[in-house]
Parts: sequence; C-alpha cells; structure tokens
Amino acid sequence: GMKKENIAVEREDKLLTISGKNQEEKEDKKAAYLRKEYKSSSFVRSFSLPDNADESSITTGYEDGILRIRIEKKPVDVKKEKRAIPIG
Repeated sequence: GMKKENIAVEREDKLLTISGKNQEEKEDKKAAYLRKEYKSSSFVRSFSLPDNADESSITTGYEDGILRIRIEKKPVDVKKEKRAIPIG
C-alpha cells in the first residue's frame, strides 16, 4: 500500500536492503475545534546475496503495490569431463 516514491532499494557489498516510510497527516476543522491525526509506518528488510549473484544486474519494478526485484546469476564455469590420461 506504499507509493513507489516512499520505497528505497540499496545494495552494499553482498547485502540488499529494502526500506520504506509512509507518513500521512489528516486535518479536520469544525467550527468549535480542530483535530489533527498523524499516521506513520516504516519497514526495513535486509537480505544477504549469494556468491553467484551478479550485483551489477539488479533491476526493480513496481506495479499495483507489488515490488519486484530481479537478480541475475553470474555465469558459472562449466566443469569439463573427467578423462583418463594414458601413462606413456
């Protein structure tokens, strides 16, 4: 239920941090009184990235209240087949 402008995604070394802060102020003026309501909510989540994560290719998207984060994997070296070496 947060707006895109209130959410931050940051990466530092192998740590991905997602944080958000939402503040709302409501004022109700009547003839005899003034009423103000303040609503504030925030969150912070941190995740350790695996060694095979490509930190330079992290992309995000936000649509209909859903934050999507895509992290590509680094190319893995393909192991070569085991072969017998004849003794000469």
